[in-house]
Formats: sequence, structure tokens, C-alpha cells
Amino acid sequence: MFDQPDQPERPQQGPPQRSGRSRALIITAGVLVALFIALTGFSTFWTERLWFRSVNYSEVFTTLLWTRVGLFLVFGGLMAGVVALNIVLAYRFRPFFLNAPASDASLERYRDAITPIMGWLLAGVSLLMGAFAGASASGQWRSYSLWRHSQPFGTRDPYFDRDAGFYVFDLPWWHYVTDFVMALAVIGLMAAAVVHYLYGGIRLSGPGGDRVSGAAQVHLSVLLGVFVLAKAADYWLDRFDLVTGSGSLFTGMGYTDDQAVLPAKEILTGIALICAVLFFLNIWRRTWMLPSLGIALFALSAILLGLVVPGVVQQFQVSPNVPDKEGPYIAENIEATRAAYDLDDIEVTPYSSEPNTDGDLDTLDAATSSVPLVDPKVVSATFEQQQQVRAYYSVPDVLDVDRYEIEGKDRAVVVGVRELDQAGLAEGDRTWSNLHTVYTHGNGVIAAFGNQRPEDDERQSANVQWAEGQETDESSLTDLSPDGYESRVYYGEKSPTYSIVGKTASGSDVELDLPKGERGDENQVTTYDGEGGVPVGNLFDKLLYAVKFGEPNLVLSGRVHENSKILYDRHPRTMVEKVAPWLTVDSDPYPVVVDGRIQWVLDGYTVTDKFPLSQRESLEEMTDDSLAEDLGFQTLPTDEINYMRNSVKATVDAYDGTVTLYEWEPDPISQAWGEVFPDILQPREEIPDELLEHLRYPDDLFKVQRYQFAKYHETDAKEWYDASTRWEVPTDPEAETRLQPPYRLFVDDTWALTSVYVPRGRANLVSFVSVNSDATSEDYGKISVLELPNERTDGPGQIANELSSDEDVREELLSFSQGGVTPIPGNLLTLPVGDGLMYVQPLYAQRSGTAESSFPILRFVLVSYGDEIGIGTTLREAIADVLGVSPEEPTSEPPVAETPDEGEPPTEPEPSGSINDQIRSLLAEAEDKFEAADRAQANGNTVAWARLMEEGRDLISEAFALAEQRDG
Repeated sequence: MFDQPDQPERPQQGPPQRSGRSRALIITAGVLVALFIALTGFSTFWTERLWFRSVNYSEVFTTLLWTRVGLFLVFGGLMAGVVALNIVLAYRFRPFFLNAPASDASLERYRDAITPIMGWLLAGVSLLMGAFAGASASGQWRSYSLWRHSQPFGTRDPYFDRDAGFYVFDLPWWHYVTDFVMALAVIGLMAAAVVHYLYGGIRLSGPGGDRVSGAAQVHLSVLLGVFVLAKAADYWLDRFDLVTGSGSLFTGMGYTDDQAVLPAKEILTGIALICAVLFFLNIWRRTWMLPSLGIALFALSAILLGLVVPGVVQQFQVSPNVPDKEGPYIAENIEATRAAYDLDDIEVTPYSSEPNTDGDLDTLDAATSSVPLVDPKVVSATFEQQQQVRAYYSVPDVLDVDRYEIEGKDRAVVVGVRELDQAGLAEGDRTWSNLHTVYTHGNGVIAAFGNQRPEDDERQSANVQWAEGQETDESSLTDLSPDGYESRVYYGEKSPTYSIVGKTASGSDVELDLPKGERGDENQVTTYDGEGGVPVGNLFDKLLYAVKFGEPNLVLSGRVHENSKILYDRHPRTMVEKVAPWLTVDSDPYPVVVDGRIQWVLDGYTVTDKFPLSQRESLEEMTDDSLAEDLGFQTLPTDEINYMRNSVKATVDAYDGTVTLYEWEPDPISQAWGEVFPDILQPREEIPDELLEHLRYPDDLFKVQRYQFAKYHETDAKEWYDASTRWEVPTDPEAETRLQPPYRLFVDDTWALTSVYVPRGRANLVSFVSVNSDATSEDYGKISVLELPNERTDGPGQIANELSSDEDVREELLSFSQGGVTPIPGNLLTLPVGDGLMYVQPLYAQRSGTAESSFPILRFVLVSYGDEIGIGTTLREAIADVLGVSPEEPTSEPPVAETPDEGEPPTEPEPSGSINDQIRSLLAEAEDKFEAADRAQANGNTVAWARLMEEGRDLISEAFALAEQRDG
């Protein structure tokens, strides 16, 4: 008896054991995957917390964390509670006696399977829906924070008489709350309907009678009533969106919106309220007739009032009479746009360009002595070849322009940070130890005087004049600080993903450094001792960072020890965006040397796309030009904005990563965020005077303003619509698919950011625009426009064409075609000089080919003034050529003769052959010098490389001089 049940079990013992092992493996794999996901998530969270603590902005991380957690719990809990409540109610009031037809037999099997696990199913579905809702709500932390701390703008819209703060701060949050209530009703309705169907409260077929039980009818009616009630609130809020909505012509309320869409929203709100009441009445009447009629009327009204009527009004009333119908609304759009982009105070002055080509050379030379000839886009290779000295250092492709007071005079300076570029390491040297513990930082700044004049500013040179370089005599910026400046750059635009720094008490330095001046054969090493960075001395932190970066060496390597720190997230823009997540940060951080440190300066903007009636445009499109990079817009779901202020100036210390935020131009948005994150903005008065001298009007803000002013300089609604006076920014003559960028230069001794306009669709010049960029001036931020009369004045594109086709210029440039030299045109500058506008363009020469030693050298300056074109090796020569006079000044430094041996008379080689033969000989000799320089650089002999490069350039200069003599 006892053996009988055992007989069939014996042959089945094998398969269950294998099945048990499989289940164990699956469970183990699942647990490991879950642990890995949990560890990855925790490492991301914890290392982020450590990073914020390392830069002393823990309160930002804490505020963000608890705000998002709070929103997740509240809204996720509401969704989970509503779903659970509806499932429980549907289950609680299920019919106890079912008269199910045969076709519902399958439901019986589902009920039998679900009922035993109903509690688990209830918890799982509720928590899942709650998690989705909570995640969505946590992403609304910006809208919630602004709603909690809303501020008045002090301006009211003319249609609803609401302060602009209502649209910027309150309306987005109320829209989300309304949408969330509708989502609650819909998800609750779906959950209730499924349970009612499973347990017979809703039947799709069967013999007569009601197919919906009384309890199910009451339950569903309440949920539908809540949904329609929330939809009524949504329609009511949609009314206010009309003043921020984008139309085909402009942003804001239009005639059709005012006369058709707005009444339709109000009528639909009323109909929705009636439908909600009908659904609630269905609790007692228990008939779907009236709610069904209400919903049908609602749908029909939404189609007629929301689509048909506005279309008819637009087609038959507005389109035939746009200027008359839309005129008052365009006027409101113009007023709001000018206020939102701060265009109201732009000063437009009539300007008659009457250049005097019979003028005095010295006067024009003095007026143009500060004109920058060093093009920050062209000379990057020159900076690298002459100043980087190691392949693993580099400067940006586009350098920055700043000003420094040197010997009592403001000088425009082209600046680049010598940053670490690990791509310059040989493939075999890119070990983990080298990449993350040896090559950790850049070193110093490289700067050249923008007008190519030396420190005394007395005369223009044919060569780049260094304001700060690698040699000891190139130290104009270093000399501004009594003790020099900290040159090591651990935080920059090209910093490695992460670096491990620090050494043990008995250890030695391992980080490669670059000292200034004379260098021996041995490399210099250093150790970072700044305050920045996250300590990783314990195993727990090592493990978290090993997971974060996917690198086991962070745990295994002996170079990660008890004194180690890890530096990461080091790009200045990334750092400011993290500690001030409400800011949109300018795309161009720029370095300054102040108070013995290199500081990255960044401009932070408060923006919104909800300012009433203001024109909304893509920020990327407005800031695009031939120098622009991807902006990476962060603070809005799209990159469209219709309001912008430069509310914050930020600095990041290039050595220790200290981030400082200064309140620059407070506005309601920045004030609201100041309440969300208190005490992280320093008052404007705390900005050091030395730093204040380097703060400037931001590029992206100026680009946005010039983009909008091209259309909104016109304040008459009819003229605005006709577009007969519409302006536009010209394309860059050297990059015709991109707009010409603004340029920084001195205008009438004022540090300014400048640009020009041409009429829409035309190439002639219509106006010159500049903004005072001197932060120490009372007129800082004042935008001035010089508007030319309705006479033909050549624009940049036309001038570039004239310069390239001028016969005298072509003859001068003929020598470029000899000796493998390629001409490279620099930026075409426009500036008011005397009583007219002058165009100045530097022209560089670069040896053709891909040799690493090839770099651009300034060889000519082209000038257009009045109807005359001039060319010279210096700006003074070019102006003299325009005036038809002698420059009366040496155009280049006299050659330094070699010192003969004592007792030996100096000798000079006599030239032989024709001038063309001499030119070819000089160019061939220069080519030999450059090739020898390449070999010296490959062998690491930087001294010989520099000497040979200079000799080669001198030979090319001699060849050009002979060519000029021949053609003269």
C-alpha cells in the first residue's frame, strides 16, 4: 500500500531536480541583475551627492532631491490610491449572483485564476501606475517650484488683465494639475471597467435587461463626471494660452483667437460643466440617455466651435483684410516682444556714411590703432604651433577675445587656455595610469595682442605679438599679478572624463606639468592640492566610482589610495548648469586671469516661453552663426523662448573648480529661483573690481536681441506687417551658409560688441549696431544703432566680392600662388571711422599641405573706405593705399644681422639672378627650413624647432618683399 504511490514518483525524480536547478539559476540571475541595477542606480545617486558636496552646493542637491521625492510620493500616492480604490470598489460591489451566458464561460476561468491573488494584483497594478505617475510628477519640479514662489512682473496683458507672472509661474502648474486629474479619472475608469467586466458588472452580451449593473453604472458615472469636469477646467485654462500660443504670423492673441476661439473655449467650458452634471445625475436616474446626448453635443460642439468656426472666420474675415483685422493684435505683439527681449531702450540714430578719402593718414591711423587683426577663428593653429610645445596640449578651435589694461591702456587680447588634449598621446601611451593619473591638467593661457602691436602699442608688427606665452619674456598678463598666477588648469573645456590626483605622505609626484621658460630634458611633475575633488580613500567610494565609470582599476590600482581625490564633471558650463539647474548658460565660457588665478566666466540666462504676447523663436536659430556650436538648450522642453535676461554671472576656478554665482540683473524669474535655492547667489556688490573689468555683454543675449530687433525695430503695426523695412543679419562672406558673428572691438574707445544689418533679401548695408560691453561703465548694455539713409552702401558680402576682385589686390596676392602658399581671409570687420564706415579684413598665408608645422601668418591687411580699396602689410599701409599717400613708417621690424666673428668685417651676400629666381630660391630655402623644423619637433628639440620656424618665416617675408619690389 505504501509502496504504490512511490512507484510512479521514482522515474520522475530526475526531471524535477533539473527543473529546480533551472529555477535556481533563473532566480539567481534575476537577483544578480536586480542587484546590479540597484548598485548602478545607487552609485549614480551617491556619487552625484558627493560631487555637489565637493563644490559646496549640497543644498542644491538636497532641495532638488526632496522636491522631486515629494512630488513623486504625493502624485504617485494619489494615483496608486485612486487605482486601488476603484479596483476595491468594483470588486466590492460586484454582482453575487451571475446569470452568465455560455459565451462568458471563459471569464469564469479568469475569475478563478485572479481571485486568489487579488490582493497581490491590486498592490502590483496600483504601485505600477503610481510609479509612472510619480516619475512624471517629479519631472515637473521646475513648474512646481516656480508656482510655489511666483513673483509679479508688474506688466498686465490687455485681454485678461493678468500679470505676466500668472502665465510664467502659475498657468503651467495648473495645466499639469488639470491633466493629472484627467489622468486619474481615465486610469481609474479603465481599472474599474476591467474589474466590473471580469465579475459580471458589465456584460457585452446576454439575454435582455441592463448590461451594466446599478453599482457599475454609479461607479462609472462618477468617474466620467470627474473627467468631464476636469476637461471643463482644462478648457477654461486654455483660454489663457491664447496669449502665448504661436500663430502663423506672430505669437499671441490674434483676431480669430479673440473673436472665435476664445468664445468657443468659454462655450465648451459651459457644455462640459453641463455634461459633468448629467453624469453625476446618472447616479440617481440610472439611464445613459442624457449623458450620451450630452457627450454627443459636446463632441459636435468641439468640432464646430473649435475647428469649423475659427476656420471660417480666418478664411473669410481675416485673410482678405489682414492688416486691418490683425493690426491691433500685431501692435500688442510688438510692444510685448520689445519688453521681453529688452529692446525698448535701443537708441537708433540716423547716420550718413561720408568717408573722407582725402583725410589725414595719422588721424585715421590713430582711430584704427586698436582694430583687431588677429582673427580668433583663424589663429588657433598659430597658437598651437608656436606656444603649445607638447603634442598633448591644445587650444580651442575658436579663441576668445578679452581686454586687459596693460601699461595704463586697454588692449584687446585674443586668449586661449593651453588645455590637456589626450588625443595627442601616442596610441601605446594611452594606458589607464597615464590617462587618469599622469596627464591630468592643462597649463596656463596663451594670449596675443589683437591689433598685432607689441606691449608698448607703438607700431604694428608683421608677426603675432604675444601678450602671454611660454617664454619668460611673454608675460604681460602674468605681470598684472604681483606673484604671477596659478597656471595649472584642472577644470576646463577639454578636461578628461576623470582624473585621480593626490599622493601618499611618502610618495612622489606623478602628474606631468609644464613649467614656463627654459626646460631641461627631464619632465616636471606636480601634485594637485586644491580644495576641489571628491576623496576616494575608502573602499566603499572606490567601488561606487568603479561602477559609475565602469573601471575596475579604481579599486585595484595602487595609485588610488587614502589621499586620492577624483576630479570629474569638470567642464565649466556643465558645472554651472548642475549647481544652477534653472539657468540657461551661454555657449561660450571665456577665461580671464585675475587675482593670481585663471577663472572661467560664464553668463547665465533666465528664459521662458510663456511671456504673454511676446514672439517665440528657437534659441538655437537666433544664436546661430559661423562661430556657434551646439547650445544644448536645457531648461525648457523645447529650445523656443520668448523672454530672456542675463540674470547671473558665474565663475569657475580653473585650478580647484570653485563655482561662484553672482546676481547680475535680477528679474522675477531669478528672484523666484532665489527663493527656491536661497543663499547660493552672491550679491552683485561682491564681484571683485578686478573681475568686474573682464565681465562683458554676453554673446548669446546680443545675438538674440539683434535677431529680434531685425524685425522689431519697426514699431508701426502696418509697416511691420508689410515688412518693407525688415532687416536681417548678413551671412558670413567666408561661410555663406551661416550668419556673420558679432565682433568685439573698441568703438570710439568703448569696449563693444558689434554687428551690422542688411535689408531682407538684399546685400547692401542698412545699419551698424553695437552694445557697450564694458561692465564698469554706466552705459553697460546700451545698444546703439546707426541707421544709414536709403542710399546704396555696400554690405559685407559686396565688400568681400570687391576685395577679392580688385585688380591691385589680385596683383599683390599673385605671389600666394608661388611656393605652395594658401591665402586665408580673416573676419571682415565693419567699424565707424571718421565720418564713414570702414571695412577691414586681415589676410593670412599658410603653407599648403598637411604638415603639422604649417600655420597661418598675417601677410596683408585689406581696407575698404568710401569707394577706395587699399592693401598693405599693415593696417596703416592699407589705409595709406586708400588715401594714395606714403605710409611714412617702417612696415616691419628691421632684420637683425648676424654678429660676425671678432676681427671679421660683416659681409652680406649679393643677390644673384632675376627677382623671380630670387623669390623661388627664398621660397625653396624656406621650405627646407620648415621640413627641418618638422624633424626637430619629431625629435623633441623644441628650441631648434622654434629657431627654424622663425628663419623660415623670415625667408617668406623676404620673398614677399621682393615680389612687392618687382610689382611696384
